[in-house]
Amino acid sequence: MEDVKILDGGLSTELEAAGFLIQIPSEWCRSYHYSNLPEKKRILIAGSVGPYGAFLHDASEYTGHYVDTMSLEELKAWHRQQIRCLESAGVDLIAMETIPSQKEAEALVELLREFPNTKAWLSYSCQDEQHTSHGENFEEAVKVATKSKQLVALGLNCCPPNVVSPLLTSANKNKCLDIEWIIYPNSGEVWDIHAGWKGCSIERPLAVWALEWIHLGAKWIGGCCRTTPSDIADLQQMLRQKQAAN
Repeated sequence: MEDVKILDGGLSTELEAAGFLIQIPSEWCRSYHYSNLPEKKRILIAGSVGPYGAFLHDASEYTGHYVDTMSLEELKAWHRQQIRCLESAGVDLIAMETIPSQKEAEALVELLREFPNTKAWLSYSCQDEQHTSHGENFEEAVKVATKSKQLVALGLNCCPPNVVSPLLTSANKNKCLDIEWIIYPNSGEVWDIHAGWKGCSIERPLAVWALEWIHLGAKWIGGCCRTTPSDIADLQQMLRQKQAAN
């Protein structure tokens, strides 16, 4: 349990929804020191690079249908400036997250080679227990990671927690052994472009789900949209209890 990393992909989303502007000043990144923190509590700053569809404001980031009319080069051109800015700001790694399609993932993995000193993780969004949001078989989509030496983690985010275990089980044989699973689902609610978040969160706590994912090899675990700081605190407490028991 001691090598499991905790992350919260939803906190900045909640702050932005409340009207805050979230920025990472390059001076802050460069001046931040870990000297007062034990090694086990080191904080890593990840800069988010999300799907092209989020720019369109039409909820297409949940389907990825825009890739059907875009080339790899067009996708790379869109993402290039984002990665360049984050690298210049001094983030520890790039979070290529909520990617709905294998094609956009391939574009990002190719683009990452232009920044050879940069590490990243890649996480897909998925529509069910077998497929990415665009419809590719997740078991095949994870093979994109074999084309990169810069990825430290691979997985999924912003999907219901109940689809995670089947997806990991199906894809474990195709994941590179030196790349860790990263998992940070949403609450289980569904986003509607007209009505906002709908439905109910899945009652099973995130910390309970996490035990399954750890058993399946997950090393980076957290929460995305509609998860809360208390969810992350409970997750951390569960891990501490497991460590103490061992």
